[in-house]
Amino acid sequence: MRKPRDYDAELKALEDKARQLKTRKVQQLGELIIATGADALTLDELAGALIVLAEMKDAAKREAWAKRGVSFFAGRPRASRGAGKREGNVGTESARSTAPSDANAGDALPLEGGAQSASGGAGAR
Repeated sequence: MRKPRDYDAELKALEDKARQLKTRKVQQLGELIIATGADALTLDELAGALIVLAEMKDAAKREAWAKRGVSFFAGRPRASRGAGKREGNVGTESARSTAPSDANAGDALPLEGGAQSASGGAGAR
């Protein structure tokens, strides 16, 4: 005779796994913000820039931003990500790519490390 399944334990295990994945995603997004230098922006500026990106329908601009993202990660040595971290994790700020943008400079989001906030540069480099 088969052993009955413990649905409550399986559900709890799935909820725990989902919580771990969400926590890891939030941590990786925070590391990405720091690695790109976007932590120098105010929360309002960063939120506004992300909203513009999320609403962007122009495929050419999105492709240019995607290429820039690929070059950012391609220019980073794997060793800078630290031992024991998964490949999707982001490393340190010092490994930032200096590749020029494929996007039009006027169309690019202010997420570069050199971007200063409009509020007088507080927190800018």
